[in-house]
Amino acid sequence: MERFTERHASKISGMLSCFDRIIITGTIPGICHAEGMSGYLRLKGFRIFDYTQWADPLREQIRDNAQRVATESNIEIEHIRKLDFRKEARVRQIIEQRGESPGLVHIFSAMEACGSYKPWHNKKTHKTYLRGDSGKCLHYYFYFIDSQLGLCYLRVPTWAPFRLQFYCNGHNILANQLTRRGIGFCSLDNAFVSIEDWDKAQALADSIHPDRLHRRLDQYAKKFCPPVGLFADGYHWSLMQVEYATDIVFGRRSDLEPIYEELIRTAVHAVKAEHVATFLGRKLHGNYQGEAGNDFNTRIQGTRIKHQMGRVGIKMYDKHGQVLRIETVANDVSFFKHHRWVEHRDHSESFKLAPLKKTIYSLPTLVQLMGAANRRYLKYLSAIEEPTAALGALEKISRPLKDGPRSCRGFNLFAGQDLDLFLAIVRGEFNISGLQNKHLRHLLPGHTCHQISRMLRRLRQHGLIKKIAHSYKYYLTALGRRVTATALRLREMVIIPSLRPLSIG
Repeated sequence: MERFTERHASKISGMLSCFDRIIITGTIPGICHAEGMSGYLRLKGFRIFDYTQWADPLREQIRDNAQRVATESNIEIEHIRKLDFRKEARVRQIIEQRGESPGLVHIFSAMEACGSYKPWHNKKTHKTYLRGDSGKCLHYYFYFIDSQLGLCYLRVPTWAPFRLQFYCNGHNILANQLTRRGIGFCSLDNAFVSIEDWDKAQALADSIHPDRLHRRLDQYAKKFCPPVGLFADGYHWSLMQVEYATDIVFGRRSDLEPIYEELIRTAVHAVKAEHVATFLGRKLHGNYQGEAGNDFNTRIQGTRIKHQMGRVGIKMYDKHGQVLRIETVANDVSFFKHHRWVEHRDHSESFKLAPLKKTIYSLPTLVQLMGAANRRYLKYLSAIEEPTAALGALEKISRPLKDGPRSCRGFNLFAGQDLDLFLAIVRGEFNISGLQNKHLRHLLPGHTCHQISRMLRRLRQHGLIKKIAHSYKYYLTALGRRVTATALRLREMVIIPSLRPLSIG
């Protein structure tokens, strides 16, 4: 990343990493699963087959509360019947008329799918209980402007188990923080194009307070979903979708346009599945069953590329032609792993590498993990964005070197065993944990341990890899990354297309 920002320092006006979209799910622990709901009904003296009789009054309570809130705010609830209706566009129109003062903005209602339960009697075990089911119920979308969180919405179903969905945007949160501290800024949509003090803005963006967010969420749950008062434990809030964006802001559109076009066209050809795994801090192994790949999309606003690995991915696109945005998107934050205390079934604890918890209290850790993913991606692009210096190094490593009385021949990165070798060492997983002789033997079948050792020796002599102290592992040097990225880019984008035979229509 440093090379990219230094290379274009005269054109860049600022840089900021910040959460973008955050979607949070609220569940009531005691009734969020069928067994718990069954136990709650028994505890309250309800028969299992009286489940609907218990839930009906609560549904009416939510509907009456929504109507009361709407009347108090002089708002008419708008029912959505069209599938292609865009709530965000309608809310923007209302805000343009009412202004951005805190308070309720609008309420939508819609019939949508929801999780539920149905009574069940097992004839074999003669037990009666609830089973998970799905159906449709009326949902309310309460759009409001919070003095700290900005524009948000809370989606409230009218049927048990009352699973809530909350939305906020990290850029809106930061904008409110900047305003309270008197730091001037200018924003377009959800991107900052100028800030008086970028360093202070970054410090504010990094200071996440989940406890404050928790209190805010509890307040809105009580206000818009009255049945929560029946449950002493309240709601448990977990992360459903999180986006973390790194924005590089250019002074003029004309400065970013040629750079962005080169970057995105190169990324389509150069970024492979194993690279995507590396960006996200994972290894791509043979047992991986999820989807991994690239998606290039041309939109009205411009072009966008997305690199996907299962339910997590990295996107790159330009905002308003002035902001280069690298964004890590997670639909399942447990994809990320970090070292934390893990409690075992016997109640013992150990500090180990484990999946990230989905609780909102994982947000500070996500700043580090998702920010690192953005940096790794931009660092990779930085190596292939400007190939001029690497071309000279590419020519240099093709020449033989003297190693005492012996000669160490150069490399041909475009054919033969040398190409196979470089395709092996550039694999993404080696950027995380390093490579060993045994790894290359697996990737280069037919080569003995001694032959691999001689290959590693040649790579070290040419300064392409470096040995990790007190180990048998190696990693690519900065020179090695530049050279391999440039060679593979030329091969993918120039050599192979030029050798491909023309198709006859």
